[in-house]
This record gives sequence, C-alpha cells and structure tokens, in this order.
Amino acid sequence: MVKAVTKAVFPVAGLGTRFLPATKVLPKEMLPVVDKPLIQYAVEEALDAGINEMIMITSLNQSSGKNLIESHFQTAEELEATLLQRGKTAELNFLRDDFPNPQKISFTHQDEPLGLGHAVWCAKDLVGDEPFAVLLPDDLMQAKPGCLKQMMDVYNNTGGNIVAIEEVAEELTGRYGILDVDEDDGRLARARGLVEKPAAGEAPSRLAIIGRYILQPEVFHHLDKKMTGAGGEIQLTDALAAMLGGIPFHGLRIDGRRFDCGSKRGFVEANSAFAAERSDL
Repeated sequence: MVKAVTKAVFPVAGLGTRFLPATKVLPKEMLPVVDKPLIQYAVEEALDAGINEMIMITSLNQSSGKNLIESHFQTAEELEATLLQRGKTAELNFLRDDFPNPQKISFTHQDEPLGLGHAVWCAKDLVGDEPFAVLLPDDLMQAKPGCLKQMMDVYNNTGGNIVAIEEVAEELTGRYGILDVDEDDGRLARARGLVEKPAAGEAPSRLAIIGRYILQPEVFHHLDKKMTGAGGEIQLTDALAAMLGGIPFHGLRIDGRRFDCGSKRGFVEANSAFAAERSDL
C-alpha cells in the first residue's frame, strides 16, 4: 500500500544573487511571472496535487526579507478594506476566492547555506516519518495537469522515490544530478544510480533531475550524516543515491515545459510564455 503524500517542502533560503539589485530586499521567490510570484505558482501546483501542508525553509540571515513570503500568504485586511471601499470588486474577489489558501504553512530556518540536502534536512522534524514532496520554486512548470500532480499519479503505482527529469545537452550535465538508467520506456525511467554534477563526457546519461521530488522519509537517515559532496555542499542527490537498491527510484519526463527562473534568460522566457496563455495579454 502506497502511503499518501500530504506535505511539501519548499527550500527558499537562496540569496538570489543573479537577480541583484532586485533581490537585495525582495526574496527571489517573490519575483513575479506576469502577476504572481514564483512561490505562489509552486504552492498552487502543490495544492493541485493534493498537498495540504506547506513547509518553507528560509534563511536565518535573511529572515526580514523572507518574512515577505510569510506575509504574502496571510490575509491582507487593510488591502481588502481599501479595495472594498474603492469598489474594486474583481480584485477583491481574486484575493478572497482565487488566492491559494493552504490549510497549513510552517516556516523553519536554514542557519547556514550548506546545500539543498541540508535545506531539506532542516524540515525533518516537521515532515516526520512520512513521504513528502520537494518543490524548488526557481523551476517554474507550465503543465496541465501540474507537474507534481503528474508525479503523484505515477507514484500511486510505483511508490518509492520519484523525481522530475528532462534531457539536457551534454555540456550542461555538470549543472545537474544525472540518472544512471536501468530501464526507460520513453516517459518513466528506472534508475540504478545517480551522479551529482558530472563533467561533460562523464555523465551516465543526459537525464537531469529538475526541481520536483517525491521522497520517502528514509532520506533523512542519510542526510543526518551531513556528508558533503560536489561543491563542498550536502547534496540531496547523494542521499538519494545511497537509498538505491532498497527503495524504488524513478525519473518522470513531465508533459509540459520547465523554465529555469534562477537564470535571467529563463525568467524572461517564463514571463513571455505565461503571458501568451492569457487572453487579456
């Protein structure tokens, strides 16, 4: 019996240095694509997949700026009162009826920037002994149904760990965790190994892990060891690789498009693509 996934972890502790000066005060996850911040797209995707508890991992050193994320998901009483007073009914209805309303959002801090694996480990006590999802808001998905919903549908059949994957150019493998594939039907690949950021020409495939994961709680047993990997950081990929053999591991090609909004090019492309979907634009 596959255990349901109801919790999702959002690592949002990055400095966003590639978007300075815009991110001097504003968290990069609050950068808007058309009229929604990146973090809202990720939360809406999680809700669509059946997640009802969101866990945000923020930076201890940027707690003031990161508080903007927490404020974004709270009721804005003054704003709503002003909209009501000015007769802006459509805008008010959007805030009250169409704005995502998770049952629970928790916040915890990553005290040092020690890598994605460490950021996920910081959610250990809030996740508990349950499978959970991880969403990186930098990776914005344009997909219907949503990326995580597609993964959930597969997870209900396979169980284990599942990551979203896409094929990247050989010269780009050094930016990603790469699957060593055992079986591949063109959409779902079963992995026998994982390599974090292999150099071009040394990668076992070109199937790269992108920013969506469904993970079993056993991953925390390996993250507890605080072992460093590529770049001197605690890599989530290394912990996943250590789980191979005992827990099924699959990579799923998503029916949709992914935008790397951690880069300026990807961010501009995302704004163009999401605007093109809108009849008013």
